[in-house]
Amino acid sequence: MRDFGAHRHPAVLVSRPFEKRPSISVLSTAHDRRVDWLRAGQALERVLLVATAHGVRASLLHQALEWPALRERLTGEHHTRPEHAHMVIRFGYGPEGAPSPRLTARQVLDDSGHAARADRFSSLP
Repeated sequence: MRDFGAHRHPAVLVSRPFEKRPSISVLSTAHDRRVDWLRAGQALERVLLVATAHGVRASLLHQALEWPALRERLTGEHHTRPEHAHMVIRFGYGPEGAPSPRLTARQVLDDSGHAARADRFSSLP
């Protein structure tokens, strides 16, 4: 069982059984240059936005990519062309998480409409 409320009030705890066959994807590029890192980041942004628009939850599983041997095995010899893994993503359905803290436009912009000084951003909860 997975506990989806470990950090919430005990009365709100919800448990669900693990999926029998979770969907796991590897985001990869043909090369491993800086421009590929940028494109992988842009692709990840798009994937996460589309998943969110369709009510699909995503978990980023980056730990395996921190070990070169594991990263190579994700997209290595079993593929027809060499690829370079940038992110492992688990997709599924589940309860909506808590929203991220956000500043209002007034908190970010000064009175003239320009970006406020960085020290004003310390008000994030």
